[in-house]
Amino acid sequence: MSLDWSILHWIQNMLVCPALNFLMPKITLLGNGGMIWLLASGVLICTKKYRRQGILLLCGLAAGVLVGNVFLKNFVARPRPCWLDSSVRLLIANPTDYSFPSGHTLSSTIAATILTKTDRRFGYAAISLAVLIALSRLYLYVHFPSDVFAAALLGLLIGELTFRYGGKLLDKISRRQKQ
Repeated sequence: MSLDWSILHWIQNMLVCPALNFLMPKITLLGNGGMIWLLASGVLICTKKYRRQGILLLCGLAAGVLVGNVFLKNFVARPRPCWLDSSVRLLIANPTDYSFPSGHTLSSTIAATILTKTDRRFGYAAISLAVLIALSRLYLYVHFPSDVFAAALLGLLIGELTFRYGGKLLDKISRRQKQ
């Protein structure tokens, strides 16, 4: 049995309880479609002080969708654990797209990276929520740990690149508009 399966079975055997069965679907719901992060982006865009970072967050999330959900999921085409082992009762609807990488974790890590670079106070909340969303995907038996881990690494990379080079691109566009 692989490490992925061992971790998933440990979670199912050791952590499953009524309280988490109630909470985890709600936590994962916040990550559906990057909903909470799109909302955060919208709030930032509506403020003068953080408008630039809101735009960067939106760009980072868009890059995550293209790289993770459009390209990698279809290229790797990894089945989800719940498709391979139907013995675990799902607490959410059975996902219809592939498992690798976790889109919830990818968008959450991108957002947490950009929000942390924007303001550490934003980062504390975003990192905590990103970790909870990532863990919820394992608890709910819809992703392998390697899906979540790879998505976190990819999210860090996309978030960092977006913040660093997207900011330079926005500066360049701004300079051209002033000419």
